[in-house]
Amino acid sequence: MLGRYERGANGEAVVEYGDGTMRVIKPGSYVRCAVTGEAIPLDALRYWSAVRQEAYASPEAVMQRLKQTGRP
Repeated sequence: MLGRYERGANGEAVVEYGDGTMRVIKPGSYVRCAVTGEAIPLDALRYWSAVRQEAYASPEAVMQRLKQTGRP
């Protein structure tokens, strides 16, 4: 899977999040969780919001964001 995101790319990636898909705009090795600020390796990224264009480190981070905003 790393080949998809250009092996050896360092730094933070810029990603466009879709419904069930994502597109790497600027190659990198990770994205930041919008809630915790934690670096998430692209290979480990499982949670994001296409509406907000945000990545999340865990289901707990998703729930925290939903509580903060009051809606999906």
